[in-house]
Amino acid sequence: MIIREINAMRGPNYWSIRRHKLIVMVLDLEKMEEFPTDKVPGFSDRLKEMFPTMYSHRCSEGCPGGFFMRVDDGTWMGHVIEHIALEIQTIAGMDTGFGRTRGYGEEGVYNVVFSYMEENVGRYAAEASVRICEALIAAEDYNMEDDIQQMRELRESSRLGPSTGSIVQEAEARGIPWIRLNKYSLVQLGYGANQKRIQATVTSETSSIGVELACDKEDTKFLLEQAEVEVPKGEIIRRERSLEAACKHLGYPLVIKPVDGNHGRGITVDIQNYEDALVGFNRAKESSKSGAIIVEKFIQGQDYRLLVINNVLVAGAIRTPAHVIGDGKSTVQELIDQVNSDPRRGYGHENVLTKITTNELTLHIIKDAGYSLESVIALEERLVLKDTANLSTGGTAEDITDIIHPANVSMAERISKIIDLDICGIDIMTTDISKPISETGGAVLEVNAGPGFRMHLAPTSGLPRNVAAPVIDKLFPVKGDTGRIPIIATSGTNGKTTTTRLIAHIAKMTGYRVGYTTSDGVYIQNRLLMTGDCTGPASTEFVLRDPTVNFAVLECARGGLLRAGLGFKKCDVAVVTNVSGDHLGLKGIHTLEQLAKVKAVVPETVLPDGYAILNADDDLVYDMRRNLECNVVLFSMDENNPRIKALQRLNGITAVYENGWVTICRGEWKMRLMKAEHIPLTYGGKAKFMIQNVLGAVLAAHVQGISIEDMKAALETFIPSSSQTPGRLNLFEFKDFTILLDYAHNPAGMRALNMFTDELEATVKVGIIAGIGDRREEDNNEMGSIAADMCDEIIIRQDKRLRGKTEEQLIKMLDDGIRMRDPNKKITIIPSEREAIKFAVKNAVKGSLIILCSDVVPDALELVKKLKEMDNRGELHLLD
Repeated sequence: MIIREINAMRGPNYWSIRRHKLIVMVLDLEKMEEFPTDKVPGFSDRLKEMFPTMYSHRCSEGCPGGFFMRVDDGTWMGHVIEHIALEIQTIAGMDTGFGRTRGYGEEGVYNVVFSYMEENVGRYAAEASVRICEALIAAEDYNMEDDIQQMRELRESSRLGPSTGSIVQEAEARGIPWIRLNKYSLVQLGYGANQKRIQATVTSETSSIGVELACDKEDTKFLLEQAEVEVPKGEIIRRERSLEAACKHLGYPLVIKPVDGNHGRGITVDIQNYEDALVGFNRAKESSKSGAIIVEKFIQGQDYRLLVINNVLVAGAIRTPAHVIGDGKSTVQELIDQVNSDPRRGYGHENVLTKITTNELTLHIIKDAGYSLESVIALEERLVLKDTANLSTGGTAEDITDIIHPANVSMAERISKIIDLDICGIDIMTTDISKPISETGGAVLEVNAGPGFRMHLAPTSGLPRNVAAPVIDKLFPVKGDTGRIPIIATSGTNGKTTTTRLIAHIAKMTGYRVGYTTSDGVYIQNRLLMTGDCTGPASTEFVLRDPTVNFAVLECARGGLLRAGLGFKKCDVAVVTNVSGDHLGLKGIHTLEQLAKVKAVVPETVLPDGYAILNADDDLVYDMRRNLECNVVLFSMDENNPRIKALQRLNGITAVYENGWVTICRGEWKMRLMKAEHIPLTYGGKAKFMIQNVLGAVLAAHVQGISIEDMKAALETFIPSSSQTPGRLNLFEFKDFTILLDYAHNPAGMRALNMFTDELEATVKVGIIAGIGDRREEDNNEMGSIAADMCDEIIIRQDKRLRGKTEEQLIKMLDDGIRMRDPNKKITIIPSEREAIKFAVKNAVKGSLIILCSDVVPDALELVKKLKEMDNRGELHLLD
């Protein structure tokens, strides 16, 4: 079996609108296509022995054991691999259960689709599941534990931490979109100009001064002392020679820690003599960036963490370091194993508690206590294994929020203002948190910026606290604010780019700061910042990340949708221009119906109160309305289209081309916008397909509340040109001839171009066309036939990218198509586009029209502009 490719969906996609995290593996079963599970001796028994927990997989049978029934009856290996990929993720602590396996359109080739929680784990599971299945087929032993551990480690290396994850989860619950900005914990909540950022539990509104103070324990302690907050008495030293004097002055027991430490690094507690103090000093030195060390009085009591958000105490916990309690017969290692057998403990952050690891520090602490891993400790004796109470090192936490004394609550909230932190964790040592620390001899040990939430979200005992909610409340204080910006998405086969550009132009003329994506590049406020085909999710995220943008218009093409899904979860408006044959036979999409399903992903993501704008003249587009949960708006080139009339009778919104006018209708009431012949984009009304684009664009503007007057002004100033509509009906008037440059790259586009050129007067029409390697033979044949109808003479050139076919094959496909229509058509073959253009210009007769169909528009435009300059200077005769 061969894996052809593995793609990870990260947003709404062809396979599911709701399930955004899917692996799509294209798997060629090769000879195993002839051997379903019931034809491989012993396969079912080996599978059940290796994966007994798969009994819970219901599969299409709809009952426990359903998948095993399918295996016994005989199912294909792609289906088995799907279930293995799901099960090994679940075993590794990532319980996920959606999957489906479908034919790719080639014999023995399948799309194996399954859900994932972490992308790198999902990709690994895809490959591992094939290896495991091959071992089961061959009846070979397979050590699955290595794969399970590898997936756990991959998960921990890439997942959001518990604190960041809880905030993101709370944001999602409120409809706030988010984008991970780096591989760590920097996350954007909301889009564009309305975004907020978090990094773990530090927010874009956290005071940088507050963070600096919290990281400097000396300054923190000084400010708290000045404010009459109880803190341990201590001294700051930098050299070993100062240590002994500090110890004598303060008296034992002591705590030694770096001034600028965090997460418990470099701290030694309960120091009872100078030798231990010296060890603690050296340990603190190793963790101190500044070299400054705090020596302070050790406060007796228990370690409490108080969490304050937006100057309000929201949670408290008592923390206990990782430890074991002796039973008088088990060794330390056996006691650790017993603790780790608790099902609540897992690897990293996968469970409520973390397994205790015996690293060098643990061994050192055990040795200092007079024991080793083989020692048996007395009944009920407690042996601490870590020097901090962090949950990530195996510690435990108990929620005590409800018993904190009001005086301690007031003190904690006051401290958050003194240090100026919107989110802070305050560490207190006291014997009883239900009493004021002034009465118990307790003290504030530290104030932490970016405190961990895990101990409050999932305490070992006590009530869990949703401490992420007040963070979102602070960042988005207005009820219902989701941090979104208007998103208009365009889909379809032809016309997407022009429609996108026109909508963006209308919005910009209205005063919005617009970011938009097209097949030519990404634009932020009309500045081209990325070039190339930018119609996928990466380009979408580029716009939505930009903090200057408050209105997004996004062209969404099939390639990005099939490769990774959409780059957004929901949009406000979707426009679908049309569906016609293009790229069929690629990525498992072989029919127009399948292609329509790909395009339909975009309108299916429209918010419930948003609008899907559909072409009522296109059956496949019109049928998309059946799966929509939003408002449906229609446009048509025929005001009497029955579909338009039916929606108008329901008081719906439509746009039509009627009596030469572009008209928006609310119900049956007409609001005439402009005569099409006065809209520059339509070339005096000759370019009918451009009128279609205008109808979709003005509807998008209308449902966004843009006025008729603003739309008129925008339509009048949107001039078809190489700057505003590059490669879309760009006309260049030379002294003796005209060049029309267009991006027509499929039969439907060529037909539309043919209709337009039929309206243009010319003595001779010369076409420059190319075959496209990722189109079917019949598509290239048809493009040749259309070119034969459109042109008197044809020059066949070649694309820069052959896309899987040879130059000879593509030329023959076009030539065959031309000969089918007109065996006597004059054909010249010039592979180089540059040389083909120059040949056409040198041989142009007076009054001729050169129709240039280009796929690399910037290069063609550059050459045509240079030729135009030469023509203006009267130098075309000098052309090489």
